[in-house]
Amino acid sequence: MQDPNEDTEWNDILRQKGILPPKEEPKEEEIEVSVPDKNVVSPDGKAYNEMDLDELNEFEDDLDDQFFEEYKRKRLLEMQQIAKASQFGAVTEISGQDYIQEVTKAGNDICVVLHLYQTGIPLCKLINNHLALLAEKFPQTKFLKSISTTTIPNYPDRNLPTIFFYLNGELNGQLIGPFSFGGMKLTVEGLEWKLAQMKAIKSDLTEDPSAANKIRDVMSDSLRNQDDDDDDDY
Repeated sequence: MQDPNEDTEWNDILRQKGILPPKEEPKEEEIEVSVPDKNVVSPDGKAYNEMDLDELNEFEDDLDDQFFEEYKRKRLLEMQQIAKASQFGAVTEISGQDYIQEVTKAGNDICVVLHLYQTGIPLCKLINNHLALLAEKFPQTKFLKSISTTTIPNYPDRNLPTIFFYLNGELNGQLIGPFSFGGMKLTVEGLEWKLAQMKAIKSDLTEDPSAANKIRDVMSDSLRNQDDDDDDDY
C-alpha cells in the first residue's frame, strides 16, 4: 500500500479531493533554554549571583554556554546599575573654579543640586544639614554646595538660600530666597518634596509635608486661643 504521507503527485491530487487527510508537517524540535536561577550555587558553595565577572569566568566550564552568557550579561547590568546608583551619596563643597567641571560637565542624565549659601545665615546652615541627609538617601543625585560669592560674584545675601537644579548641564529648576523654603520651619521632608517637584530626586512622598504642618499649626493656634478665652472667663 502506498504511503499517504509520501510527496507524490497522486497523493497531492487525493488530498485536494479530500480523500487523503492533509499532510502532517514535521514538528520542529523544541529547544529548552535554561533560565539563570539566582540561587544556583557554584562547586565551591558561592552563589553565582554574588560573583563578579572574573569569578564567573572561572566557572564557565561548569555551566551551559547559553546559561553562562545570559547569566554574565545580567550580572554585568546589575553591577553597572549598582555602581551608577552609588555614584555620589554626600554633599561636595565647590568653588567657582569647579563649576564647569562639576556642573556643566557632570555627565549625561546626571541630576545636580547646587546650594548657594553664606555661613552667617541660619537657614543656609539648616538646609546644608538637610542636604547632607538627602544626599545619603538619594546617591544617584549629585549634591553640591558653594559659598554664593565664590560662584557668582556680588550675589546678594537677600537671595539666600538659593538652590539650582541642573540636568545635562542645563538649569531645570530653582529656589531663591527664604520664602521659597518656608523659613526656619523647613523640615528635611519638606525640602525633599521641593526637590522632588523639580524632578531633582525620585521621592516616595505623595503629598507636601509642609501642608500638613500648616494645618497642625492652625489647629494648635486655635486651641491656644480657646484656652486663653477660657482663662479670661475666670
